[in-house]
Amino acid sequence: MTSLLLSSLIEALRCLPGVGGKSAQRMAFHLLERDRERGLKLADALREAMQRIGRCARCRDFSEEPLCATCAGSTRDHHLLCVVESPVDLAAIEQATGYRGHYFVLHGRLSPLDGLGPEELGLAQLAQRLGEGEVEELIIATNPTVEGEATAHYLAQLARAGGVRPTRLAHGVPLGGELEYVDRGTLAHAFGGRMPCDHP
Repeated sequence: MTSLLLSSLIEALRCLPGVGGKSAQRMAFHLLERDRERGLKLADALREAMQRIGRCARCRDFSEEPLCATCAGSTRDHHLLCVVESPVDLAAIEQATGYRGHYFVLHGRLSPLDGLGPEELGLAQLAQRLGEGEVEELIIATNPTVEGEATAHYLAQLARAGGVRPTRLAHGVPLGGELEYVDRGTLAHAFGGRMPCDHP
């Protein structure tokens, strides 16, 4: 019979995305059988992170300080503001591009069924920031889902109302991809968003 503490540990591990009952059980047994010291370090790190990590007052990214390092830094281009759905998206842009502007993290996308409206996404704060007159271009980097597109449309309206030029990340055929292997939705989106070729 499984002990109450073991059952509690397994249930706690199931809160992680993609972790079901069997995976949680394997993790729990591994920590107890082979890695108790790291299990204790994990517990300490989780507790400290949950207690100390909040949101940056300016961009809403995760931060231990009132302002994150990006917002506090003076080397960034204050005229560019990129809106992303999550801190994971922000990290992806930082790692894959040479973007040197600022960010605003929504922590979701407009989804009335999930209880996510403009207030939950901090859009009043974003509108205020756009109205300060410093931002010239709002780069909308929401995901190309139905909710992401609806959010992008709302953000574009918000930008125009604040006198800011909205732009949208291009979506379409991936670099190195072959048309026969691209899914229909992506191909249709790329075809509809085609641009003129620049001739030398």
